[in-house]
Amino acid sequence: MNSAEPLLQVKGVHKHFGSGERRVDVLRGIDLTVSGQESIAVVGASGVGKSTLLHILGTLERPSAGEVIYEGVNVLSFSEPQLAAYRNRSIGFVFQFHHLLSEFTALENVMLPPLIARMSKREAKESAHYVLDLVGLSHRIQHRVGELSGGEQQRVAVARALVLKPKVLLADEPTGNLDTRSSRNIHELLLRLNQEQKVSLVVVTHNMELAGMMQRQLHMKDGLLNEIE
Repeated sequence: MNSAEPLLQVKGVHKHFGSGERRVDVLRGIDLTVSGQESIAVVGASGVGKSTLLHILGTLERPSAGEVIYEGVNVLSFSEPQLAAYRNRSIGFVFQFHHLLSEFTALENVMLPPLIARMSKREAKESAHYVLDLVGLSHRIQHRVGELSGGEQQRVAVARALVLKPKVLLADEPTGNLDTRSSRNIHELLLRLNQEQKVSLVVVTHNMELAGMMQRQLHMKDGLLNEIE
């Protein structure tokens, strides 16, 4: 990537659902630039389209119009298999619900993305060990999901998102189901990873404490984003 080139650019992104009288316009022309190692919070009332925007940034959902450009390439031009492969290797996701597989251990859950990327089992295991240590869970790797606390489960989810060393980490209400202490620990973890691992961070949140820790805060209203000064 050219040092002057943004990691991610979103240009003129619109998203609507339905048609005719049932049409609902959720995003009405979003423009956004994310630089390398930047941290951004997106805040706003429930139902304004914050999660929809995050899904589009992560290529989980296609916009009705507009471009999503990673490192100078409009990834929406990719075929679905190409897009899935790019997403797996370059974009990390953390959701409000951890979406871990309960029958698997912490280690096995974190090994899944590298195995999907056709990494050898040995390499996948080494990578999973590394990131679980990074998030402070090296002593819990053989525990199944149900044996972990809520905060530990979310740390496993963060490790899974980071295991392939993505360029950007997208988090949707990552502490929405956690108590205050666990939330604060996850906040500090995300910021530390942003700095130490040089991963760009975009977080959708209602938590203004977390939003205030980010370098930039954006407010979504009426389908548009505005910088909070």
